[in-house]
Amino acid sequence: MENIRNFCIIAHIDHGKSTLADRLLEFTGTVSERDLQAQVLDDMELERERGITIKSHAIQMDYKLDGKNYIMNLIDTPGHVDFSYEVSRSIAACEGALLVVDATQGIQAQTISNLYLAIEHDLEIIPVLNKMDLDNAMPDEVKDQIVDMLGCDYEDIIEASGKTGYGVDKILHDIINKIPPPKGDPEAPLQALIFDSVFNPFRGIIAYFRIFNGEIRSGDRVKFVNTGKEYDADEIGVLRLKQEPRKVLKTGDVGYIISGIKTSKEVKVGDTITHVDRPCDSAIAGFEDVKPMVFAGIYPIDSDEYEELRTAMEKLQLNDASLTFEPESSAALGFGFRCGFLGLLHMEIVQERLDREFNMNVITTVPNVSYRVITNKKEVIEVHNPSGLPEQKYIDHIEEPFIKAQIITRTEFIGPIITLCLDKRGELKNQIYLTGNRVEITVDMPLGEIVFDFYDKLKSISKGYASFDYHISDYRPAKLVKLDILLNGESVDALSTLIHESNAYSFGRRICVKLKDLIPRQQFDIAIQAAIGAKIIARETVKAVRKDVTAKCYGGDITRKRKLLEKQKKGKKRMRQVGNVEVPQQAFLVVLKLNE
Repeated sequence: MENIRNFCIIAHIDHGKSTLADRLLEFTGTVSERDLQAQVLDDMELERERGITIKSHAIQMDYKLDGKNYIMNLIDTPGHVDFSYEVSRSIAACEGALLVVDATQGIQAQTISNLYLAIEHDLEIIPVLNKMDLDNAMPDEVKDQIVDMLGCDYEDIIEASGKTGYGVDKILHDIINKIPPPKGDPEAPLQALIFDSVFNPFRGIIAYFRIFNGEIRSGDRVKFVNTGKEYDADEIGVLRLKQEPRKVLKTGDVGYIISGIKTSKEVKVGDTITHVDRPCDSAIAGFEDVKPMVFAGIYPIDSDEYEELRTAMEKLQLNDASLTFEPESSAALGFGFRCGFLGLLHMEIVQERLDREFNMNVITTVPNVSYRVITNKKEVIEVHNPSGLPEQKYIDHIEEPFIKAQIITRTEFIGPIITLCLDKRGELKNQIYLTGNRVEITVDMPLGEIVFDFYDKLKSISKGYASFDYHISDYRPAKLVKLDILLNGESVDALSTLIHESNAYSFGRRICVKLKDLIPRQQFDIAIQAAIGAKIIARETVKAVRKDVTAKCYGGDITRKRKLLEKQKKGKKRMRQVGNVEVPQQAFLVVLKLNE
């Protein structure tokens, strides 16, 4: 145990932690020259394409210092605000963290929130100033920021470059000398924390764990504490570049277990593994079910593929513990699932992965957040989608979730950013100048307002120089209304939304205008209406395609033409009664991109 070091890397998105991890793997000889590629740990096609880490990864390295051999377990973490759940679990499995800060950008909002997570878990923090090889690096200024935040000495901050490998030896030296070895009792009953799981089509579910007490041997009978299920440990081992089986894993080790589990519900990330014949007294603390923030319906385009979609979602949930879903049905779209996501990027990634990894074509409905409805009888109902809203006469009031948002930006962008926040019904709470030209703005805002396009607008206003982080603070009463979209008087439930009274008219108007362009013309007029209850607030009409029935009448009496037109009119009327309007898939997608 003395020679084991478990650590993770925390940083804001794009501050170079995956590149720095590459250099650590290269320096310790874990990855051969032949296998080396940029961002070795980002093995998902989507991660490489977008240049972001979506999944946390674990890998073991060997390093020799002063004649002693050390084993180092690196658990890489994502940097985007939507994947903070992944970060919290990685942190729970470590004793130390490398805090990577970009020397050209300084400390960002996400760095601060991940740092607080690490401090809560009493981790030893090693500050690293990355990208020192760039011409526009500002080492002195950024070092001041780190010292202010961490209270460390200037000498403690390691200057490094993930690209060139400068400073990597100093980082490895500090990991071994500053991060404490794992604590724990090798003789105690087995107690191991599951921090991740993946699905293998041939072996079933593979769970990744970190042992806090005791040891596990291949073939042991083990039990998962929270689910109460028992299994045989068919294979255990450590996570190198490939999985390497071992006969025994001891206290402080990070490894994997394969026990032939086939159903995803049996493995909960954050659960505790123990022996059946000698169980531990209690589960490892800190396990919490993830709280989704944004909800949307996901439906198969072909309703026969519902079961395939269910299977795909279950396999995806294994690999992404923060995805939650439950079945629901819609009059317009048939059977599907109501899914909970951590944020909009998370939702986009899930959609992409369903398409790429499982070949599932899906329609996603308008995203919304969960509201609390207080009825006249003072009962509290959680509403995730507009169709679950009780009738207006039973509602006393509706409460919506509020967030505390922290935005760090340059001083020249303060005006437009505050205007954007106020437009989104935000309240300015605080403004702190971190340095001469960087400011931290704290705002209280409704979560429902940032769901659509807030992040994109923030980035474009600040030319990419604003970082954004938030957490849920409380629920507050709000004047919300249900906005329905009607086609020929029929409500399309997949397009209805819960929206604040002040935004309802403009939003309804925009949807009607967009739908008019998208819905194909039929043989009869189609009325597109936006309604709140029985009150229509906006209307557009898709005009009918007319066949020129009078073409064969050249000259002659006007009554002959009139007779043909009357006959056509009757046919149109009958058609409108039986005809139904197909809503093309683009119509559902366009509602998500209304402001583009």
